[in-house]
Amino acid sequence: MPKEKGRSLIASNRKARHDYHIEDTFEAGIVLSGTEVKALRMGRASLVDGFAMFTGDELYLENVHIPEYLNGTWNNHAPRRKRKLLLHRAELEKIAGKTRESGRTIVPLALYFKDGRAKVEIAIATGKKQYDKRHALRERQDRREADRAMSVAHRGRRV
Repeated sequence: MPKEKGRSLIASNRKARHDYHIEDTFEAGIVLSGTEVKALRMGRASLVDGFAMFTGDELYLENVHIPEYLNGTWNNHAPRRKRKLLLHRAELEKIAGKTRESGRTIVPLALYFKDGRAKVEIAIATGKKQYDKRHALRERQDRREADRAMSVAHRGRRV
């Protein structure tokens, strides 16, 4: 029985949702060393430049920065090393099939502990063009202004 219950977020990649059209998401386990787990428990990680890539028939997470554990000794980990992702074979084949199509990549969206185990949420994504990013930003601002106008109109009316 795990000591911890639930999900506690360590790091999220908000830039990925801005830069990519997210098509499909998967939850994967990560192979970590002891000092990496301790650094993650301190809540320190960065997914900003991260991506996943196949090496042979296995999926690896690359360029994710987990800083060195402060109280670690000579056997501390390298901050940006390749980390193997743990997925079922059927999921790996599905991801490989989708990423063979041009323009698709695998990006990490979130890094978290689920029931005491480190997990990463990865997504198959297509890069957005500059005008798509501007359009999404405009929609978000319009929605925010409409919500603000509705709340002001609602507050003005007495019930």
